[in-house]
Amino acid sequence: MKSTGTAIAAIALMVLATDTSAPQTQSAEDDEAMQTERALAIHEAVMTVDSHDDIPFNFATEAVDPFDARRQLNLQKMQAGGLDAAFFIVYVGQTERTPENYARAQADAMTKFDAIHRMAEDMYPDLIEVARSADDVERIHAEGKLVAAIGIENGYVIGRDISLLQRYHDLGARYVTLSHNGHNDIADSAQPRMDLGDAVSEHGGISEFGEQVIAEMNRLGIMVDLSHVSRAAALDAIRLSRAPVIASHSNALAVTNHPRNMDDETLLALRDNGGVMQATALSVFVKEFTPELQNESLAILAEYGIGHFREWFTLTSAEHREIQARLSEIGYADVGDFIDHVDYAVNLIGIDHVGLSSDFDGGGGVLGWWDASETANVTLELVRRGYSREDIQKLWGGNLLRVWREVEQFAAAAQAAQQ
Repeated sequence: MKSTGTAIAAIALMVLATDTSAPQTQSAEDDEAMQTERALAIHEAVMTVDSHDDIPFNFATEAVDPFDARRQLNLQKMQAGGLDAAFFIVYVGQTERTPENYARAQADAMTKFDAIHRMAEDMYPDLIEVARSADDVERIHAEGKLVAAIGIENGYVIGRDISLLQRYHDLGARYVTLSHNGHNDIADSAQPRMDLGDAVSEHGGISEFGEQVIAEMNRLGIMVDLSHVSRAAALDAIRLSRAPVIASHSNALAVTNHPRNMDDETLLALRDNGGVMQATALSVFVKEFTPELQNESLAILAEYGIGHFREWFTLTSAEHREIQARLSEIGYADVGDFIDHVDYAVNLIGIDHVGLSSDFDGGGGVLGWWDASETANVTLELVRRGYSREDIQKLWGGNLLRVWREVEQFAAAAQAAQQ
């Protein structure tokens, strides 16, 4: 059973925030109350899965307690917002490809794997458990615990050693984002790193080594993640993968023109592959920021003595509310803008191929879904848009679990054929 006290408060705040200047009629107020009640009932009933949440290197230590750390996503906020499951991310940024840097990246990856397991197995075993299969997700949720799944962001942690995929799978990794910002040995990035000497394209999509990586991921049962890769690399990966693929945190290019977002051709290929695009609540992927909007946003933060949203948690709750109200006035990205990407993708590729992600503590967060405690606001916006309970269940993880199971099934058949 979810704890929805904070979820109710979050929805109430969102309802107030979306009031127009004109007074509502009694009928409109009744309709809003009915939508809110229905949204809460659906949010309580469905299992909610967020496919991308970043962690720092000192996660699950005294410095960053997973339960109540001053972060967008912690276990307390997951409980309060009715967020049942999250993919905790083993992210290592791209650096120059040298033997020394490969070794450092692999050591850094192990630091994050260790932290996730320490959280679930040593610190809070009665509260959260690591899922190694789609069935695990449902079992753990049914037992009343939060679910931690593990994804790797940036195949750079593989280096040139394909055998590491088996090791990472054994540690619980169930998807790998093929690249991040900057090309690696597997794939071209949607955002080349000129400071690392990247050309616009290095491999023309997926490299020959990347083809081997994708085949091994298929064999092991690791989902291939297209977020961050170039358009050519995404289309290559879809063609090469013999199991459905995912985009763990990506949006629609037609709605917001950003190189990290996916164009229609790629989305249609993803659909034909049986995959899923997990729309993400990262503001600049959600809404096009003019220089004026960017400058006004930073100016508001500067008035409170902070220079970046990562310093948000140094402020008081009252200051948070003040800042969000002021950001709303200048047109900052909100949960409605986020769901515009869901609407577009659903209309283009169908309800079975779209899901939800936050990218919390990796830059994600929009007004209305600023942290995990406000997760119910996403469900409320979906109800307002006319999505059914079945639709919402699919968006909140049902589609992702379907892909995960199909990847598992392909791997089981492939491994059986090898015996």
